[in-house]
Amino acid sequence: MAIIIDGKKISKDIKDELRAQVELLKKKNFEVTLCVIQVGDDPASTIYVRNKKKACEYVGIKSLAYELPEETSQEQLIDIIHELNERPDINGILVQLPLPKHIDEDKIIQAISPDKDVDGFHPQSVGRLSIGQKGFVSCTPAGVVQLLKRYNFPIEGKECVIVGRSNIVGKPMAMLMLRENATVTVCHSRTKNLAEITKRADILIVAIGKSKFITREYIKDGAIVIDVGMHRDENNKLSGDVDYDDVLDKVSAITPVPGGVGPMTIAMLMYNCVESAMA
Repeated sequence: MAIIIDGKKISKDIKDELRAQVELLKKKNFEVTLCVIQVGDDPASTIYVRNKKKACEYVGIKSLAYELPEETSQEQLIDIIHELNERPDINGILVQLPLPKHIDEDKIIQAISPDKDVDGFHPQSVGRLSIGQKGFVSCTPAGVVQLLKRYNFPIEGKECVIVGRSNIVGKPMAMLMLRENATVTVCHSRTKNLAEITKRADILIVAIGKSKFITREYIKDGAIVIDVGMHRDENNKLSGDVDYDDVLDKVSAITPVPGGVGPMTIAMLMYNCVESAMA
């Protein structure tokens, strides 16, 4: 019987731990503050921002919100970020992606101080991760590692295959699993004989962006499967990159969608905010 990895529960455990830490900081007259900037009113972004505010409230982190109009210029946005970089009362800065087409996301990410980059997207944060230095780690990959560790699944020496090579998930995920002493293979859209490679995986992490792409023929018996994908069908039903029902009887553990990796992303954002305050 496969273990269904409960991301909601682990996420709540982490937020409860952070809540206790934040209370201690408040007793020392120190408030943790996250500033979230949203440009335009993309509906999905609005939901994410609302969830981040709710998480801040739960943990006891003060949240500031800049809700800027779609026509905000790149220069105006960078000016706001520079001002926030200088403010000692702001511990974390998060710019909600995607941004409107006239704004260069890379330039915006680079404008955020690496010391306040709680999303872990700044090139300096990525560089620190790649050479094993302390720094902010992209929240979704960090959440995946927490899921594996808190379920006491061994990582060291295990064969880990990651399907997807994005800057936000695939690449940092590979670095983190290497840090945990796994043997790591990264696959992507140009990989030949994908199923042959994924079938070697003790831990298969899928972030390919295609609904129900991974079926049972891609999976080794007894593998642990982490599904990072999230898609909505025409009936508004959520699914992941893995065909959950098809693989369930073949795996030893799996994350569901929803309720698996998703809640962990926001929990790790809260973790990064508290880390930033304590640095």
